[in-house]
Amino acid sequence: MKKNQLLFSLALVCAAALGCNSNSTQKEPGSDSLTAATTAADPSAITEVSVTYSGNGKNFKSIAAYKAGGENLPVVLVVPEWWGVNDYTKSRVKQLAALGYFAMAVDMYGDGKTAATPDSAGALATPFYKDPSMAQSHFDAALAKAKTFTQADTAKIAAIGYCFGGGMVLNMARLGTHLKGVASFHGSLNGGLPAPKKGSVIPAILVLHGEADSMVPAEDVSNFKKEMDSAGANYTFIGYPNAKHAFSNPNATAVGEKYKLDIAYNEAADKASWEELKTFLTTVFK
Repeated sequence: MKKNQLLFSLALVCAAALGCNSNSTQKEPGSDSLTAATTAADPSAITEVSVTYSGNGKNFKSIAAYKAGGENLPVVLVVPEWWGVNDYTKSRVKQLAALGYFAMAVDMYGDGKTAATPDSAGALATPFYKDPSMAQSHFDAALAKAKTFTQADTAKIAAIGYCFGGGMVLNMARLGTHLKGVASFHGSLNGGLPAPKKGSVIPAILVLHGEADSMVPAEDVSNFKKEMDSAGANYTFIGYPNAKHAFSNPNATAVGEKYKLDIAYNEAADKASWEELKTFLTTVFK
C-alpha cells in the first residue's frame, strides 16, 4: 500500500489530539476558568475541571482531573481517539486521576469538537497525519497549558494516546519532545516522519498493540521496531493475541458493526494493557 494511502486509512480508524496557549507561564488554580466538581470532605474524591485555552489561532475546550487536595502530581496528557474528547476519553482521564495523577485530555480539533461518524472523524484527523508539525505545535501548546496548574509537577510529565492519539504521542517521541514517557494503545506506527537520529528519542516508549489489528500492517510493526532500535530508543512493545484495533474501548464492537469497521473491544487486552500502563507510569515517574 502506498504511504499516503496507508496514512489515510489509519486516519479513517483512529482518534484525536491537542492544543493550548504556549505563552502562559503563570501557575493557575485547579478551578481554572470554568467549573470544578468535587467533594472536599472526601480525600479520595476526584476534582474534574473544565479547561479552556487558546493557541495557534484556535480556542480549545477540554477537561482535567485530579484527586481533591492533590499537590505536585505527575502529569499525564491523554490524546483521544479520532472521535475527539468524548465520554470515553473523559473516563480515562478520571481513571488516571484516581491513580494519583493530574490528567488532562487534549482537544486536537478546537472548540471541543467531536465526531459522530467515521467520515467526519477522518476529515478532522487526516490533516494531522499530513502535517506532523501542526500536531507538534498543538501538543506543545497543550503541554504548556498543563504546566500552568498548581497541582502539576512540571518535572514529571507523560502522554498516552488511543488509536490516532497513539500515533500522535509516538510522533512526539520521534520529534524529541521532553517527556518522561509516552504510551500508545492500538496506535498507528507509521508516523510519516524521517527516522529519528540515534539518541534523539527522549521519552521511554510503551506500545500496546493488538496482534489482530488489520489497520496496522505487520510491515509497520517490523519497521517501527527497526526504527526504534536504530535510534537507541528505550521502548517496550507488547502484542495482545486476537486483539483488534480499538481493543481498549468498550464501545468499539458496536461502532465496528454499525460502520463496517474491523474494530472490536477485547476485555482481556484492555485490562492487561491498563496494568502495563500503570507499571510504566510508576517506572518513568520515579
